[in-house]
Amino acid sequence: MKACIMCGGEGTRLRPLTFERPKPSIPILNKPSVVHLIEHLAKEGFNDIVITLGYMAEKIEEQLGDGRIYGVHINYVYEDKKLGTAGGVKNAEKYLKGETFLVLGGDHVLNLNLRELYRFHERMNAKVTIGLLSIDDPSEFGIADMDVNNRIHRFLEKPGPGEIFSNLASTGIYVCNPEILDMIPENKEYDFARDLFPKLLNNGEKINGVLARGNWTDVGSPAAYRQAQRWMLSGMPGTVIEGRFTTKDARINGPLQLGHNVSVGSNSAIVGPIIIGENTSIGDNVLIGPYTTIGSNCTIDNDSRILSSYIFNDVTIGKNTNVSGSIIDNRTTVGDNCCLENGTVIGPDVVIRSGATVHSNVKIWPKQTIKEGMNVKENIVSHP
Repeated sequence: MKACIMCGGEGTRLRPLTFERPKPSIPILNKPSVVHLIEHLAKEGFNDIVITLGYMAEKIEEQLGDGRIYGVHINYVYEDKKLGTAGGVKNAEKYLKGETFLVLGGDHVLNLNLRELYRFHERMNAKVTIGLLSIDDPSEFGIADMDVNNRIHRFLEKPGPGEIFSNLASTGIYVCNPEILDMIPENKEYDFARDLFPKLLNNGEKINGVLARGNWTDVGSPAAYRQAQRWMLSGMPGTVIEGRFTTKDARINGPLQLGHNVSVGSNSAIVGPIIIGENTSIGDNVLIGPYTTIGSNCTIDNDSRILSSYIFNDVTIGKNTNVSGSIIDNRTTVGDNCCLENGTVIGPDVVIRSGATVHSNVKIWPKQTIKEGMNVKENIVSHP
């Protein structure tokens, strides 16, 4: 079965995490998000994959190669300019024509039964089948008005107040008949939700919907990213220790995944689910709470608390520092006696000096230095 993954976007809402990498390469459980997606597609039987690339294309190619390590074959197609979702798929037409194919976003994190969606589409007479989820606030998504026979009668992208006629939100996962490629203009920005679906409905063409079961999010914002990490951690089956692990009298409660050469100091407590990468050192009297990932080559010094946070690689956290609900990118250093409040996003190569406090939901762009004792109440934004 064929699948097309759209990886062309710049991920502006995820900055500062997308200065060094494209959105699909942001780590989840310490490996690129798109790797989880490829592994899931392979498990569901989609082994012929084309990826549309734009921003930082080489990073994704480098991480995935030709796909054989994941049991799939991957072709790549490049976008020299913005083509929109449908335009990007049209650009990959030579790999998709002649066979039903699945379309999904490179920033999708999911455990949905995609084979079931594909098989449903094959049984029904529709040009497109859309995966739908019932959510509390669908205002940031396309919404569909679907009847009991799975037929969609209305579709509206990002409805405003008074326009939300349904809370069935599009996941951006579509199963398409190959003839829809003929309805998409070449080399032009053209979107599934804004352009193609209204055109199909106006022409009386049939679009179906399927109520998806399971977890799905597009990692389009730091909040969505934290949510994706959290439910992926919730699914950890048990404890895995890869190689050497040293500890004195720490209290450890899984599930955990520990890389090679992790050390945990005296009287520290680690409460899973947690993932810690290789060559990471955790000091004495450190509390690491559930739903936390720590990358490789990190140092957490004595008496610190790390709670529901996502720390990338080569990060140093000083003594008696509190990190709660934060995201910290590569090579950042946080000094002693600091406090990073919930929702903070710290870019790569940032230096936060001792005694500083970063207030809730503040973002700090790369290569910034926060002075000793400083209270950071607003975003610190500058291009690296």
